[in-house]
Amino acid sequence: MSGARRKGATDNESYAGGGMGMDVAPGLDIDVLLDDPQTRIVVCCGSGGVGKTTTAAALGVRAAERGRKVVVLTIDPARRLAQSMGIDALDNIPRRVEGVGDGNGGELHAMMLDMKRTFDEFVEAHADPERARAILANPFYQSLSAGFAGTQEYMAMEKLGQLRARDEWDLIIVDTPPSRSALDFLDAPKRLGSFLDGKFIKVLMAPAKVGGKAGMKFLNVGVSMMTGTVSKVLGGQLMRDVQTFAAAMDTMFGGFRTRAEATYRLLQAPGTAFLVVAAPERDALREAAYFVERLAADQMPLAGLVLNRVHGSGAEQLSAERALAAAEILSLTGDPADPADPDDALANAVEGSDPAKNDAGAENLADGGFVDPPSGNAQARNPSAADPDVSPTSADTSAERLAAGLLRLHAERMQVLGREQRTHDRFTALHPEVPVAQVAALPGDVHDLAGLRAIGDRLAVPLERTKRAG
Repeated sequence: MSGARRKGATDNESYAGGGMGMDVAPGLDIDVLLDDPQTRIVVCCGSGGVGKTTTAAALGVRAAERGRKVVVLTIDPARRLAQSMGIDALDNIPRRVEGVGDGNGGELHAMMLDMKRTFDEFVEAHADPERARAILANPFYQSLSAGFAGTQEYMAMEKLGQLRARDEWDLIIVDTPPSRSALDFLDAPKRLGSFLDGKFIKVLMAPAKVGGKAGMKFLNVGVSMMTGTVSKVLGGQLMRDVQTFAAAMDTMFGGFRTRAEATYRLLQAPGTAFLVVAAPERDALREAAYFVERLAADQMPLAGLVLNRVHGSGAEQLSAERALAAAEILSLTGDPADPADPDDALANAVEGSDPAKNDAGAENLADGGFVDPPSGNAQARNPSAADPDVSPTSADTSAERLAAGLLRLHAERMQVLGREQRTHDRFTALHPEVPVAQVAALPGDVHDLAGLRAIGDRLAVPLERTKRAG
């Protein structure tokens, strides 16, 4: 199979859809990635605000319509994603998305991580009912499960492990939590697991484990000095809550770090593919570069980079400089102090060609008319030729102002394209081996399945931009 990884190939090479030049990244073939039955998990990661959630949902729709049984795990609480899939609301239970994949045996399910509920499920699964009730009612646990640093990332990976263990879907697509740094996604679960399994929590458990007078003696001898200091900082009631929580969680300690490590190994497995999602902006691509390097250091399989919201133009051959020069000439047209022929000057500015060559290939236009591509008819672009009541001078001036405005807009667009291309080129220079899919920007927000399909089409047939000189 074309999508299968060949022996000795890097993950970058597996889904690369083209050759690699000196400064051009290989293309990322999304359909090969999604069609590969060995691909069981796709993780969309990157900094916030770059379109990770939309990309994950679009990949899910496309994979399901190509015959895969897919579940998309999203972290984004925005209702618009659920609405775009035709679901009233997403929760911690996978919900079937109707009208996707019905014709070819595929299915799409979607869910949104409920961080606290996932933590509750973890407790209920690993503690007896009485101890589970004590843990769930503990104030420290309630704070921990609702927003402790790293909990969201840990629970996202816990939910991923649960979904993979159920084996009900042949493809799981994960939208990683939004965070200040994309690296938090890899680091936070380990940090939380280390905290919950660490020496501090175990010291707090010691009095409860020893019990009775011996426990009090132990506490008075050694632990009281530490706990007394912590109580002054945190407050006595919070300290008691933490100790009660630690005692109730006694049988579960050791499991947190173990499960975090197991999920880490799952992310390193050959059936997992990471997609780094970014926008063509300096900060987003800098974060993407960091993530690419971190994935490589941790030996995690990188499929490629998805570059969202890339702008294009149907007239890239007209540079910003020439467009601005042409706009300036049009704004001076009709000025008696300007001795130059405005038509010849405009043609030179736009085409960058010799005036004599322009005269040889002139269109059948009246003086001061504009080219009409379908017919070459001056009347279609020159209102004064059709309406004798319109002053030729005022009509020409109005048309020239409009044309000058359009040329300036085009110049601004070309400057944006140039900035995006330079930013992309810097990333490619650092990581020329990473396959890239450039996704053309949509004119509006995605709010339905049709919009997700449009993003999927752009992912599968990425924007091709020729390398501009300079």
